[in-house]
Amino acid sequence: MPISSHRLRWLALLIASLLLTAVLEWAALPGALMLGPMIAAITFGVGGSNLRSPRWSLIGAQAIIGCLIARTLTPSILTSIVRDWPTMLLVVTSTVIAGGIVGWLMVKAGTLPGTTAAWGSSPGAASAMIAMAEEYGADIRLVAFMQYLRVALVVCSASLVSRLLLGVAPASPAGPSLAALFAVAPLPFAETLAIAAGGAMLCRLLKISGGAVLLPMVIATVLHLAGVVEITLPPWLVGVTYAATGWYVGLGFTRAVFLHAWRALPQLLLSTLLLIALCGACAWLLTVLLHTDPLSAYLATTPGGLDAVAIIAISSHADVSFVMAIQTMRLFVVMLSAPQIAKLICRYA
Repeated sequence: MPISSHRLRWLALLIASLLLTAVLEWAALPGALMLGPMIAAITFGVGGSNLRSPRWSLIGAQAIIGCLIARTLTPSILTSIVRDWPTMLLVVTSTVIAGGIVGWLMVKAGTLPGTTAAWGSSPGAASAMIAMAEEYGADIRLVAFMQYLRVALVVCSASLVSRLLLGVAPASPAGPSLAALFAVAPLPFAETLAIAAGGAMLCRLLKISGGAVLLPMVIATVLHLAGVVEITLPPWLVGVTYAATGWYVGLGFTRAVFLHAWRALPQLLLSTLLLIALCGACAWLLTVLLHTDPLSAYLATTPGGLDAVAIIAISSHADVSFVMAIQTMRLFVVMLSAPQIAKLICRYA
C-alpha cells in the first residue's frame, strides 16, 4: 500500500528535525533538542504543509517537563535556598520585576500584545514558559521566538563574561552513549510516568490553568526530595518531549506570523539586551549583600535557560550550588507569578 502524502510530510519533518538537531548539538547550542524540531516545523508551517500537532502531544510534553524540572532539585540546592532565602528571594523578585518592566515597555511600544509580551519576557526556563503560555492566552509562537532569542543572547553574554573574569571557555557536555540513551531502571521510570500522567489527568479534572506543568512538578518535587521516588527520565524521552513541544509551536507558524516576528526583531533584540542589563544590576546587588564572587552572581541572575547556565557554571568553576539555587527559586517564582504579571501588564500598559 503506497504511503500517503500526509505521512510523507511527517517523515520529511522528522528527518529535517533530526538533521537540524544534530547540527545544533554539534555547535553546542543549548536547547538544541527543542530548537531543531521547532525550526524545522516553522519551515514546514510557513511553507504551507498543513501539518498540525494534536493538543494531547503538548499536554503530555508539559507533564514530562514538570517532572524534568523537579529532577533538578537536589538537597544541596535546597540547603542553599534555606540558608540564604531572604536575600535570594529579594534578588529573584528583582529579576522577575525586571522581566515585567521589559514586557510592559514592549506593550507600550506596540511590539507585542500584553499577555504574549509578559510570557515572552519572563526570565524562567524557556521550555516551561512555552509550555504554560498558551493556556493563559499568549501567542505560543511569538513566546517561543522571544524565549529562544534570549537564550542565544544569554549564552553568548554569559560565555563572554566567564572568559573575561576567569579566562575560561565553557565546555560542551558529552552526549550520552547509545547504551545510556535507552538504559533505564524500570520501576523508577514507571513511577515517573505515573506522576506525569496522574498530574496531567488531575489538571484536566480540576481545570487548573498551567496545571499540566505545575501539578506533576509539585508532586514529583515532594516525592523526589522525600526520597520516595527517584525521578527517572531517559534521554530519548526528553528528546521526544522537546521535539513534541517544538513541533506544536513551529507548525502553528504561518507566513503572516513569521513576518510579524521578523519585523519585530530589532525591538525584541533591544528588549532582551535591556533584560540582561537589568539582571546584571541584580548580580551586583548579590555581590554587595552576600559578598558573592562576580561570576557566580552573574550566572545566578542571568535570564537564560537553567540547563545552559548550569553548563557554563560547571565549566567555569563558579559556585554551582549557589547558582542553581537562585535559578531554581526564580523558576518557581516565575511560574507562580507570571499569570498575575501578565494581567497587570495588560491592565496598565
